[in-house]
Amino acid sequence: MQDTVPLSYFDRDLRINSVRVLPGQYHAMQAEGSISTVLGSCVSTCLWDPVCRIGGMNHFMLPGEAAEPSSPWALSARFGVNAMEVLINTMVHLGADRRRFVAKVFGGARVLQGFERLDVGARNSEFVLSFLREEGIEVLAQDLLGECPRKLHFFPATGKVQLKRLSLRQGDPVQRQEQAYLQGLAGQRGGGEVEIFSK
Repeated sequence: MQDTVPLSYFDRDLRINSVRVLPGQYHAMQAEGSISTVLGSCVSTCLWDPVCRIGGMNHFMLPGEAAEPSSPWALSARFGVNAMEVLINTMVHLGADRRRFVAKVFGGARVLQGFERLDVGARNSEFVLSFLREEGIEVLAQDLLGECPRKLHFFPATGKVQLKRLSLRQGDPVQRQEQAYLQGLAGQRGGGEVEIFSK
């Protein structure tokens, strides 16, 4: 279960069709084009089956799982455990074999003001690496923690990831998006190296 359906769009810079994944969303496909996102303290995992060339990406804000399993949001992709499980299951449904999965993980920056005692990014990063280790999924590349937001494009046809580190300014859109997302949650009940690009 994900919060909303990811948006498909044409990326004019890369001149490819892309699917934008926001917090609480995930997407998997076996096609040309990319899956993209912008991360602050959230974490995204890019999973890939190099034989079938099926890949997917998630984007989660909260490590672990819901404190109340009976909550209607307990299976939401906003929680790390569920975000990983739904992505794996979606890829398997498309024909991927989880025994071949490899991963690249990104995000976990310290961008949220007012969360000095609870470093959401560090907790997200620790969670995802622990989950992948326990599942026996090899991490081919990672770019975690730090203070910079990141923009990602993952290409399931090749397993390649393009990463751009963004400068963080006061009132940055990434900060605003994540703070609004957290406030919304509080109000609800219930194959290859990473390529750095500069454009």
